[in-house]
Amino acid sequence: MANLTPARLFINGELRDAASGKTYDVISPWTDAPCNKAADAGPEDVDAAIVAARNAFDNTDWSHDSMRQKRFEIVSKYLDLFKANFERLAEIAINEGGCARGSVNREQVAMALQGWQDYLDVFPRVEWTKDYGVRETWGFKNIRKAYNEPIGVVGAITPWNAPLYVNVGKVVAALLAGCTVILKPAPDTPSMGTMFGELANEAGIPAGVMNVICGEDPAMAGEMLVTDPRVDLISFTGSTAVGRRIMEKGAPTLKRVFLELGGKSARIVLEDDPNFARNVAMGMLVNHAGQGCAVQSRLLVHRSRYEEAKAILKATYDAYADSWGEKENPAHTMGPVVNRKQYDRVLGLIEVGKQEATLLAGGNARPDKGPGYLIEPTCFVDVTNDMRIAQEEIFGPVVVVIPFDDDEDAIRIANDSAYGLSGGVCTGDVERGVRIGRRIHTGTFSVNNGMCIAGDLPFGGCKASGVGREWGVEGIEEFLEPKLIAIAG
Repeated sequence: MANLTPARLFINGELRDAASGKTYDVISPWTDAPCNKAADAGPEDVDAAIVAARNAFDNTDWSHDSMRQKRFEIVSKYLDLFKANFERLAEIAINEGGCARGSVNREQVAMALQGWQDYLDVFPRVEWTKDYGVRETWGFKNIRKAYNEPIGVVGAITPWNAPLYVNVGKVVAALLAGCTVILKPAPDTPSMGTMFGELANEAGIPAGVMNVICGEDPAMAGEMLVTDPRVDLISFTGSTAVGRRIMEKGAPTLKRVFLELGGKSARIVLEDDPNFARNVAMGMLVNHAGQGCAVQSRLLVHRSRYEEAKAILKATYDAYADSWGEKENPAHTMGPVVNRKQYDRVLGLIEVGKQEATLLAGGNARPDKGPGYLIEPTCFVDVTNDMRIAQEEIFGPVVVVIPFDDDEDAIRIANDSAYGLSGGVCTGDVERGVRIGRRIHTGTFSVNNGMCIAGDLPFGGCKASGVGREWGVEGIEEFLEPKLIAIAG
């Protein structure tokens, strides 16, 4: 078992075990064996967290205007404490999350902490009041002003693929807005959540403002948060199927929801791209075994250069054959998929792909690389967009390569998806790239590998990819709602 600190609950300022005393094993994706223990919260623990968060919002000054600067200072100190624990966060990401050492300085830890800093940097730009001026009605004047106020108690339900990054995206924004939080991390990666409890008191967060519950049951705590009228907002990142259920279960209490869901984003490489070989090769889906909602898992290549692209990809995959799957290698960014269920699902869809299209590279489990959930980088060509492997989110190291005839065809294929999260185009004509991007129905889009996802930018999707925006000023404002006050003058 890895040398990790057991994950404990944090409720009303107290770091503690589950009321039942139960724990569960956290399984490492690298070994298919326990790497840690975690408290197994029951309904009574979830209820205690809701009571604590509700009381802290309703009966303390945490949400008050007078606390804005103090909240900023506390959340800044919180970040400093996380930075001081960088190596511990790295060990959690590697052992619980299955990331390779090379991903630590990317989205798994370093970019998550940079996103935290981005929230602090954009915080002064949040508009807390808006003046609507004076308007005369029925013979008297009205002075109108809106005040943006924190919405209340937030249930933050987070996934296993980039747990620290997503936890930061929700928790930091909610705290800066003045909300109180109940964080429920995924059962596979509890420690990236329980760290928020371990460091909360040292940061100066008042009791009840920050609460963390973890448990082996992936649904129980989330269902309680979603259906409880004492919780005002649910912020969820995960699968589209669960997102739909959250909207359904939250409807009776008219709960506000933020949903960042799945994706099947398209990377379009035009025939005029001066960096054609490089940009086709970059279409490989390898970082963190392709377990990202915004990854560009459909590679669209102009038909006139499709055979050339196949040759480039074959050579690239061959060259990459020994460049993944070593846990502590700082040059490796690809390890296993997260758990047995995901392993079986990805391999199942690869088998579907072998029936539908042509396997160019990969396509196999790799037990020779270790006892965990290792699947080699995989590429399918001769794909049409109606195939299952082109329509379903695989969430593994699998890219499909689809030819297109012209710009209109590329736009049609990119939009022919249930999802709308991200995408990109590579071209020698930037204006042409922007025109294409503007017509693709998605929340974020890059031209020539422009970085459209960063902590100071709003991120989110449309269609089956979700509702609302996270990160940037807009990410903080998701946790505010305007109250309009009119004064007769």
